[in-house]
Order: sequence, then structure tokens, then C-alpha cells
Amino acid sequence: MDFREATDNLCSKINHQDLAKAMGVSVQTVRQARLSNENDAQRTPPAEWRGALIRLAEERVFYYRRLIDQLRTVKDPEAGI
Repeated sequence: MDFREATDNLCSKINHQDLAKAMGVSVQTVRQARLSNENDAQRTPPAEWRGALIRLAEERVFYYRRLIDQLRTVKDPEAGI
């Protein structure tokens, strides 16, 4: 794993599409639910949103743990390791 790949993996993020898929709703529903309560377009968050976010967070923990393990075990030819 080179520097670019490692930093790309570290900086990856969850987007609205990922949230919508995890909650079984449209991207528009996610965007509207994220609006402030004062906004007329704001909508109620999807049912069971907490469970979906917990699952996504757990997946990210696993993802970063795997990245850490890869970074610790991969030899770096540039560093002479």
C-alpha cells in the first residue's frame, strides 16, 4: 500500500447515498431530514435511523481497524522497511 492509497482509504467517508441505502430511503429523504427544523422543507428522519447509523459506524470501525492492520504489516519500499 502506497502513501496515496493509504491516505485515500483514511479520508474515505460516508455520503448521503450510503445513508439512504442503509435506511432504505431516498437520498432526498436523507437531505430533507438533515435540514434545520426552521426550514419548511425539513422532514421527519426515517424510522429506525439510529440503528442504521450504529451499523454504519460499526462498519467504519471495522474498516479503520483493517486499515490500521494493513498499514502496520505492509512493507514500505520507500522507507527501506
